[in-house]
Amino acid sequence: MNVTSSPAITPPWLIQGGMGIAISNWRLARAVSSAGQLGVVSGTAIDSVFARRLQDHGVDDELRRVLDRFPVPAIVEDALHRFGDVRRRAGTPYKSLTMLTERSPRRAFDLVVLASFVEVALAKLGHGGLVGINLLTKVQIPTAASLCGAILAGVDYVMMGAGVPTHIPGVIDDLCHGRRTTLPFAVTGAASDHPASSLTFDPTTYLGDTSSLQRPQFVGIVSSHVLATALFKRSNGPVDGFVVERPSAGGHNAPPRGTYPLDEKGSPVYGPRDEIDFDVVAGLGVPFWIGGGVTSSADVTDALALGAAGVQVGTMFAYCQESGMEPGLRHRILEDLQHHSLTVSTSVTASSTGYPFKVVDESDTIGDPEVYAARTRKCDLGYLREAYLDENGATAYRCSAEPMTIYLRKGGHAEDAESTTCLCNGLMATCGLAQVRPDGYVEPAIVTSGDRIEDVTVMLEGRDDFSAQDVIDWLNPANAPDGVDSLVTPTSTAGAS
Repeated sequence: MNVTSSPAITPPWLIQGGMGIAISNWRLARAVSSAGQLGVVSGTAIDSVFARRLQDHGVDDELRRVLDRFPVPAIVEDALHRFGDVRRRAGTPYKSLTMLTERSPRRAFDLVVLASFVEVALAKLGHGGLVGINLLTKVQIPTAASLCGAILAGVDYVMMGAGVPTHIPGVIDDLCHGRRTTLPFAVTGAASDHPASSLTFDPTTYLGDTSSLQRPQFVGIVSSHVLATALFKRSNGPVDGFVVERPSAGGHNAPPRGTYPLDEKGSPVYGPRDEIDFDVVAGLGVPFWIGGGVTSSADVTDALALGAAGVQVGTMFAYCQESGMEPGLRHRILEDLQHHSLTVSTSVTASSTGYPFKVVDESDTIGDPEVYAARTRKCDLGYLREAYLDENGATAYRCSAEPMTIYLRKGGHAEDAESTTCLCNGLMATCGLAQVRPDGYVEPAIVTSGDRIEDVTVMLEGRDDFSAQDVIDWLNPANAPDGVDSLVTPTSTAGAS
């Protein structure tokens, strides 16, 4: 297997955040990449996203072009037979996937590889721009298969956060060379040298006639200079850059360092220990981007003045036309922002990961206490489950969002589960793929955004909607006030061919 290094890349000044589930879909990533910046697809739950899209829409011409390029046609045929032959009728349940475990059959991982390949390949179709994929370190079991599919599709960047993925550079190297790879697997109750504490993945099944693969750049998403330094020094391969996210960013946040108080809304309070020393990050000698609270060209120039190559932006893109957010929900939030304020809370209990998670208080979503209380607890997607050793020493799984009696029976603690919600089902609903239960109940959405969500309204001045290109133009540091555009010569936002 020949491995080519990524061609010399001028770091883009703008990275579009990898928002899951499927908010950062291939359409959004393609729009941003076509404009000369780094478009990023979310790899979270990509197998379920792909299976549900097939049930709703089948295969169009663009998807067929991409599927015909996948190296193993039998895997494509199997997926289409299972999910694409018959359209789902509105108001009926989706055919769901069996939750992944370390013992899942190869067929389950085939679908992950194919789905990841499709998402990246669609994002890269029709232009020569850069495309990345974003994965969560906390979602462990599908990681290697997701990376394999993305690499087969020619992904340019791999972005990973929600943990310290020191093993991923080595995994990327193994996959690019067509080698069997091993990943650490966090199993509660198992020591690091326990047989249960590792996962293996063999990419050779998926290579077909592929003779050469390009190694993508690896960018770690961190919350501090301390974590950046640890990831850079301890990784088993090259770390090509960092996104340094501030606590104002949406989605999962790193908790404050040490013990910390909560404010009157129950949100964690960040203190001096959480301040980022950007000089330390710059001293690592690789590009870095600043994320969280970036909503204007002045914010971009501030980042550049701190030594950053640019910025990562999520919230502004989450509400643009190309976003994967369910259109009715997206328009409702935009209307609410124009007519009254929305608040964003940092919940320390919403996510089963234990990480703080930003939740928008939009009505008719899980952010509404009445909607949360009316939902029956259920875990049937399982991407954020905790692996643990049961009383027989076997690997088992539990989730603090599943029914309380079941969670407690598996050794969980009530205080860890009292206000937890199912992010998997909630976020699937947010991107328009809500499960419908047999009794007709439709899983409600959960919306996450950065703290400065109200800044999105600036994009609506004189219009009722906006595009990804509008966001790029608004953020372009060349348009910053007071002449500070001399700090940067931005990459062209003209369409690439």
